[in-house]
Amino acid sequence: MTGSGNDFVMVDSRVSAPSDWTSGDIVAVCARGTGLGADGVVFFGPGSSPGAVRMVYFNRDGSRAALCGNAALCSTRLAAHAGLTSGADMMLETDAGTLESRCAPEDGRAELRFAPVAAPRPVPEIELHDGETRLAYATVGVPHLVILVDDLGTVAVDQRGRELRRHPALGPEGANVNFVAGEPGQSHWRMRTYERGVEAETLACGTGAVAAACALDQWELGPLPVTLQTRSGQGLEVRARRKRDGGYDDVWLVGEGRMVFRGLIT
Repeated sequence: MTGSGNDFVMVDSRVSAPSDWTSGDIVAVCARGTGLGADGVVFFGPGSSPGAVRMVYFNRDGSRAALCGNAALCSTRLAAHAGLTSGADMMLETDAGTLESRCAPEDGRAELRFAPVAAPRPVPEIELHDGETRLAYATVGVPHLVILVDDLGTVAVDQRGRELRRHPALGPEGANVNFVAGEPGQSHWRMRTYERGVEAETLACGTGAVAAACALDQWELGPLPVTLQTRSGQGLEVRARRKRDGGYDDVWLVGEGRMVFRGLIT
């Protein structure tokens, strides 16, 4: 499946559970050219209660991640297609907690409601480079470093992202790095992402879009709701409400969750 350019191998956990796979299996399946090729592997199946869906996500390098926004959107669409739920107001159980999700009215899209997001915070230990104007750190299930840039087209995403992804100020796990650009006051911004676990630029990032939207709102540059145009050209819409403490609640991500093909892995 594809979620705005993030591509995933989706596995029905009723047929093959995460415990059946090694990290080497994940890497082999995700390898482009010698495997199926994907940003990650998603296991989906029945949750702990009727109508709930359990999602387990592994990055392309075989590491397990607490959450992936676009994988969650894809899981929502596929769970409805597979008859696990009706597609309306389902509960999606992830390693980052249980989230509300549903199939959107538009064909091929889904909506995901996140837990409250703490106010994005500055990271003074990180020095800005030429063309970079502001940065903030935010956790949306997984950590993100959001960097505002003058010109997204001139950013060396792989090089700069690799430098920042493991910066000591971001902790031992590091963070995804999201570069954003646009005009102040506009509701549409552009974003490029260096994703940990993939260790390269990806075509989209759902949780990164939420982190970027909250940072733009906090900086009073892009008031919510806002749409982040990804490298794939697809837009990820973020809705949220800023609280008095600077954090955000009623946080929603809306984006694509589209099946590309189905098959049998042997």
